[in-house]
Amino acid sequence: MALILAATPLGNPADASARLKTAIADATIIAAEDSRRFHRLCSDLEVVFTARVLSFFEGNEDERTQEILVQLENGATVLVVSDAGMPTISDPGFRLMREAIARGIDVSVIPGPSAVTMAVALSGLPTDRFSFEGFPPRTSGARLAVFEKLRHEERTMVFFEAPHRLGDSLSDAQIVFGSNRRGAICREMTKHYEETIRGTLDELCTWADTHEVLGEITLVFEGAATDSASLTAEDMVSRVRAFEQAGMDRKSAIASVATEFGIAKRLVYAAVVDANKISK
Repeated sequence: MALILAATPLGNPADASARLKTAIADATIIAAEDSRRFHRLCSDLEVVFTARVLSFFEGNEDERTQEILVQLENGATVLVVSDAGMPTISDPGFRLMREAIARGIDVSVIPGPSAVTMAVALSGLPTDRFSFEGFPPRTSGARLAVFEKLRHEERTMVFFEAPHRLGDSLSDAQIVFGSNRRGAICREMTKHYEETIRGTLDELCTWADTHEVLGEITLVFEGAATDSASLTAEDMVSRVRAFEQAGMDRKSAIASVATEFGIAKRLVYAAVVDANKISK
């Protein structure tokens, strides 16, 4: 009786570990996010298995979790695999793992490819501290709210995103984090058309707007400058006025302050408007 979570290749079958191949051959039940992709992987790896294959995806996760727990308690060895990377990481498996641990079932993990760590390494951004934020919300309002909560996050941030929402997500990130915040688009990692685009959020938005975007996308954003959360509205207004006294118009002054502090222009503008109301 054992539950095994196993990482599968992101795209290149050659990245499969020997432990993964052995686990596939030895399992009695294999819970696969997409059974067709799993059979294709086994064919590429030339692995023969005798296990019963169950579909295990977001739509049937609750029902399948209970079914698999019964099989585990009856002595089965269950292997869980997602389409790519590690199960439970923005993929099914968390509930099953939590319940298995609560019931005292033996659990183990076979490590392997990770889109998160690979993207951080490819981005060229700091790797000493980073956070994984999963998929941003699908609607702009909710997405902006999530980004706003992360505005002062100093760690490098990693997101997954669907190709058809890439431009909108980058645009919202640019609004909150500022045009000069650096980032990277990692596309089709380990596959034939692997590509990494690095630059400012302004440059990444331009790239997304001028290219047909296909395949799996992982986004990496630079963290905020140290102590950026301590920046006050008074600091912003004072700097804007300093630029204005130097002869710069207000619009340009606000843009310059936003660039200097790595924040969205609308935040500086709001601080200036509030200050003007108080002074009247």
